[in-house]
Amino acid sequence: MKVEIITTGTELLLGEILNTNVQYLSRKLNSIGFDVLYHTTVGDNPERMQQVLEQAMERADIIITSGGLGPTRGDITKEMVMEVCHTESYLDLDTWGRIDEYFRRKGICQPSENNEKQAYVPIGAEVLQNDVGTAPGLWLEYNGKFFILLPGPPAELMDVCEKQLWPRLLQRFTDHGVIMSRTLHLRGVGESLVASKLDELIQAQTNPTIALYARYGEILIRLTAKAKNEKEAEKMLAAAEKNVRKYVDEYIYGIDDDTLGACLGRLLKEQGKTIAFAESCSGGLASSLVTDVAGSSEYLLGSVVSYTNMAKEKLLHVQADTLEHFSAVSRETACEMAVGVRNLLGSDIGVSITGNAGPGASEGKAVGLVYIAVAMNDVVYCQEHHFMSTRTENKLRIAQTAISMAIDKLLEAKNTEDNN
Repeated sequence: MKVEIITTGTELLLGEILNTNVQYLSRKLNSIGFDVLYHTTVGDNPERMQQVLEQAMERADIIITSGGLGPTRGDITKEMVMEVCHTESYLDLDTWGRIDEYFRRKGICQPSENNEKQAYVPIGAEVLQNDVGTAPGLWLEYNGKFFILLPGPPAELMDVCEKQLWPRLLQRFTDHGVIMSRTLHLRGVGESLVASKLDELIQAQTNPTIALYARYGEILIRLTAKAKNEKEAEKMLAAAEKNVRKYVDEYIYGIDDDTLGACLGRLLKEQGKTIAFAESCSGGLASSLVTDVAGSSEYLLGSVVSYTNMAKEKLLHVQADTLEHFSAVSRETACEMAVGVRNLLGSDIGVSITGNAGPGASEGKAVGLVYIAVAMNDVVYCQEHHFMSTRTENKLRIAQTAISMAIDKLLEAKNTEDNN
């Protein structure tokens, strides 16, 4: 079944809010075997919305809308679907009663007159009950097409989907098969090299498919299989992963929801080592990513955000002469920070980050110039990096790079130990 998702709202077109609904819907629909082929966003304009709906009817079997079911004049999705389906509406007393009960639970005496608009249901439609808001979802069949209207607020949309829509879809369409994906996470390699190594596989792909994505500090390889059932899809994905690993296995550090922070944690636990961070321009983000992993207190002893020279001197014992002669953004300062935080917290490994995340030059240092150091086994390693994005993106890339460098040094130490 071909699916088009239509998200409505001028606020989406203006970039005022992030469209998380389409991500949630696409992931879930693909996971249960529906082919999401189109995403469309349209503002609260009757003519353009009608055009979008009519276009969707020509190219999709299932049309899912998000938003435009509220009580205001700008909420026109239901009315425009009724227009293209040539139907009218009636006041559904059960829906009106649930809206009234919702307001009572919220401590509001009664709904306003505007809310009555939400209780009108197109003739022939089925109501998808909304337990966390006032706008019910709707299921309407017309000329072999399926219109599914969902509320816009993410919490309400997910409630309707989890309780009403997904069970109904699976019951209604029992022979569509399943679509399953597996994501391989790679580090220490560029997208172009991965593409080159996998070119033969990508050119020959049919089912499963292979897709590459570049993300902060890593490359993702997504394998997607469509099969009759989950067992068959899993078998297909396992075979595809085996083929991919023949070419890039050395760069793969995790699967699906794995992260660099989780990879670092596994290595630290395997080697029985602890770590501490000293961060300047990244503002504690590297250690935050590490603590996203449950149980990280087993190996992360702490973190120091030494954003000023005073903090570097007093907490990490960076020499004043070092800061004066080389500046805070320097290889020398990074090395002293890494040693300082290791000594301060008594960890096996100290990782430091110092640099200029932007947006302007600082102390004569270019935007994006960053030094990352790792102190372990009485040796200090330091790398110079140049990041060329926005301040926010630079901070995330810097943090990911620092974690990746720590992973490199742990792997190198393990390989040296194994070879001795």
